[in-house]
Amino acid sequence: MGFQLELPIKLSPRFSIEKAHTTQLRLSKKIIQEDTLPETIKYVAGVDIAYTKDRSIGAVAVLDLASLSLIESQAVHVVTRFPYIPTLLSFREIPPTYAAIKKLQTRPDVILVDGQGIAHPYRLGFAAHIGLAINRPTIGVAKSLLCGKVEPVDGHEWNLLLDKGEIIGAEVVTKSGTKPTYVSVGHRVSLRTAIKIVRSCTRAYRIPEPIRIAHILANKEKAKMRARERN
Repeated sequence: MGFQLELPIKLSPRFSIEKAHTTQLRLSKKIIQEDTLPETIKYVAGVDIAYTKDRSIGAVAVLDLASLSLIESQAVHVVTRFPYIPTLLSFREIPPTYAAIKKLQTRPDVILVDGQGIAHPYRLGFAAHIGLAINRPTIGVAKSLLCGKVEPVDGHEWNLLLDKGEIIGAEVVTKSGTKPTYVSVGHRVSLRTAIKIVRSCTRAYRIPEPIRIAHILANKEKAKMRARERN
């Protein structure tokens, strides 16, 4: 598989894309696609990543599910140590995300991730990988389709996403008149529950509020870093 490196980062001579894909397939077997959520979900978080020339900014926002009001947010920046390689984004994005989540004082019941869950060629997108890393319920909410084929479902406001006969996610229109999002299981949640939570977290915008606010936070932190670099 061809790819382009975004940054001049040197990887270990022992690293290979093939071995990384083998690791993804092995870890994907550990994904739990069943609900392990509390009976009443109170806090839902969103995570997103922004980048400067050599640093990764992980941002997390925790919202009250009932009101979608912001409860807590954290942003952390770390040195970027892994290049941009399609299908291996989680290896690049887990370090800043993990660091941001670790700083939280409020424990979210579920985390929405700007990226794929199991709707990934190797069934281990960013949402699934970080879910395993922290052993918490996670949901992938992607803006584009990475793999699979959309199959309409009669009587539903969402369509299934199939790949090689396997259900890997759903195409969900979160706001009328906008492009769909692609929802998939990250870890410790069922697809139906994932769709329900994503729809419950969407208001005036296509992107669910926890992720949207985390995105804003990450980019504000990025702007501050660039301002400091200029001064």
